[in-house]
Amino acid sequence: MAKKIKRIGILTAGGDSPGLNAAIRGVGKAALGYFGMEIVGFRDGFRGLAENRRIDLDRSALSGILTIGGTILGTSRDKPHRMVIDGRTKDMTGVIKNNLKKWGIDCVVCLGGGGTQKNAFRLHQAGINVITLPKTIDNDVAMTDATFGYATALGIATDAIDRLHSTAHSHHRIIVVEIMGHRAGWLTLGAGLAGGADVILIPEIPYSVKRIAEAIGRRSKRGSSFSIVAVAEGAMSGDDARIFRMAEKVLKRAKTLNGKLEAKREITALEVRHQGNTMRLARQLEELTHLEARLTILGYVQRGGTPCAEDRILATRLGSACADLISEGKFGVMVAARGDGTEPVPLDEVAGKLKFVSPDHSWVESARRVGTCLGD
Repeated sequence: MAKKIKRIGILTAGGDSPGLNAAIRGVGKAALGYFGMEIVGFRDGFRGLAENRRIDLDRSALSGILTIGGTILGTSRDKPHRMVIDGRTKDMTGVIKNNLKKWGIDCVVCLGGGGTQKNAFRLHQAGINVITLPKTIDNDVAMTDATFGYATALGIATDAIDRLHSTAHSHHRIIVVEIMGHRAGWLTLGAGLAGGADVILIPEIPYSVKRIAEAIGRRSKRGSSFSIVAVAEGAMSGDDARIFRMAEKVLKRAKTLNGKLEAKREITALEVRHQGNTMRLARQLEELTHLEARLTILGYVQRGGTPCAEDRILATRLGSACADLISEGKFGVMVAARGDGTEPVPLDEVAGKLKFVSPDHSWVESARRVGTCLGD
């Protein structure tokens, strides 16, 4: 028989996202009101577990947060096994485990994206009762149909493209708009489709600048005086993508610690060189098409503001399902969205994995059917 859970902890880690507070509320209200548990919030991600940064989340603390953006608990990208304490990097897993025992915390709910899933899995392996919820505007957490934060960011990016259409048309320009998404192109693909972008570039499909310019040229010949190019921040040319793949293969094949560190340094150097890629792309298109090109980087505006209705519903569904699983004593899982329901997925099936856009995904096929250039 599972031990009766009396006190649960909750934290938000990684980048902020619309819907975090709605998820905190979903877990908290179900745990408090339905199951009679106590709930404690830990500030600033996993650092709160290590440094005793905690607050009691009673009914008044959870009241009114459904529509608030960001996270009332704060967040950080600190890793439990590699945390900087007093200027030194330490493994705080043992400290966290002892703290939870001392404070009477029976389990910890971790809200976050891919990095949070990995860190939560490490705590689970250390013997801590953990359960996670999938959060990210990138929608790239593995083994879940959706992540909260994505729908709101999708609406924001789509609205930006809608607004850029009018200025692009008025000035007969190419408007290049950079949208978040380092490794996966869900946000750019969705916003590009919904906003009617003429070119959509995502990390999963390496592009050719020449082919993009040719597509824009064909539009000009047909009488279109402007083009909207939606670019994921992680989108790459074919040449750059090949170099990155080679560097990643070197890392996978590295046998020694020094070899792995050297490979990681090379990948970091490549990532630094990739910064400003969208600006370079805009200049290249201007040179090849002889049309004015202007760049808009949406940046952190995509993460901010009030979560949309869809994200509030998803976060509440996942949060209340999380409380159900806690009451049943099911840990070491992520609460995944599955159709109109939810499903517990073992963390070892989620940690270290990403959900990419397949080149033959229906959204990609739809974009091609309506004449959108994918850069390939």
